[in-house]
Amino acid sequence: MWRRARTALIKSNLRRRNLRCFSSSIRHTHVEDEGDFSYSSEWWGKDSGDGDTVLRSFSDKGNGSVSVLAYPSSRPDSVQREVMEKWLNRRYGELHPENDQSGNFDVIGYQWRVLRFNDFTRQTTVKIMATQRKSDPTSLCFMQQPHILAVPYIKSMISVGLTTIASSTCDFRKAVYGEKTLRVLCIGHGGGSLPLFLASKIQGAVVHVVEIDPLVISASVQAMGFPAYAVMKSSNERAIAHPKLIDEVLWKGTHERLFLFESDAENFILNNTNLYDIVFIDAYDGDDIFPHKLWDCKGPFLEALRNRLHPEHGTVVVNLHADADFLDIEQGSSFPDQLLPMGKYVSRVCRAYKDVLVRRGDSEDSGLGYIVQVPWLCNASLVVCRGLMHGSKLLQRDWVLNTFISKSLEVEKLLNLPFSCLQYIKRGFMLVD
Repeated sequence: MWRRARTALIKSNLRRRNLRCFSSSIRHTHVEDEGDFSYSSEWWGKDSGDGDTVLRSFSDKGNGSVSVLAYPSSRPDSVQREVMEKWLNRRYGELHPENDQSGNFDVIGYQWRVLRFNDFTRQTTVKIMATQRKSDPTSLCFMQQPHILAVPYIKSMISVGLTTIASSTCDFRKAVYGEKTLRVLCIGHGGGSLPLFLASKIQGAVVHVVEIDPLVISASVQAMGFPAYAVMKSSNERAIAHPKLIDEVLWKGTHERLFLFESDAENFILNNTNLYDIVFIDAYDGDDIFPHKLWDCKGPFLEALRNRLHPEHGTVVVNLHADADFLDIEQGSSFPDQLLPMGKYVSRVCRAYKDVLVRRGDSEDSGLGYIVQVPWLCNASLVVCRGLMHGSKLLQRDWVLNTFISKSLEVEKLLNLPFSCLQYIKRGFMLVD
């Protein structure tokens, strides 16, 4: 989830935006970053009455009214659609060489889809592609575009998380090329853009996703193009034993490495024996509240999470809300207590995660924590990592920041990202004391 920043700040940043290009294995062409914030008026409409409601139901898991709204997309154009149709038909031929006929896929069009809680909280924004086989009109399906991250806080979490893990002892390059497994946990699913991006970009990523609300899981699959094959049963078996032909064409090589569990985050961690290299946490309910049990330094969740992190390079990234603008704070200063999610608890969350995950029971210099501000939004990304910095360098903010800046450029190039990691790493960078 995210909160909008002040209008003047948004306009100022939009003037300075840098639209970049990218190349994806699906499109095989160069286009603007369709997730750039300049498209935000398309994602959300001009007023609350815009958009077509494609799904609405009431959640009994604290999220209230859950809905998915659709908005028209100005891109990609007809030429790019033809490229995608050729890719789909080629994929079909590769998976079914025994069939003389091609898949004959049509790309019907593209839309933005927005997941909302209680009609006022925008939880997730994704872009979907609608496609079907010409020979079978009932084969219409939605494919979430994994390379498009529409909301800046997701880009911030990706940028700081991957830059940090790449700066550690973890061999991130081998994970990208599938030569090494990178074990990822995502707490909070929404529309699934973050786990889908990771599984699509990092061939060695095995991604576990935990979502407490079955309605959110259903919405992501039915209306937001998340692969259905990822959904797991309580028995730890796939909810769908064999993916459909169209799902194989769209997702083979990716959906086998996604595992979406319906579970309370605390229960999942307490009953899990997996060791994770990196954990992403974005868990807000329908009232826009980050549950206290997920940051209670005396509770079982953080202690269990501590035991589930890789001892040498385990990294945790947390999305936080803040009413204050971090740019108004002197660089390198300590956190004032008023910088809190929903204006209440940011500094306490930061200290709780660092104290439990990298300090208690370990040496004082066994890891670090830092926080960055998200551009255009009143969000911040907290990162706590193990074993990255040692000795006096831990307190040298500029040295740490320069290390991350250098590594962020490598990550950006290695993953061929459609956006610059650098702007997210540098923005309001502060070490957690």
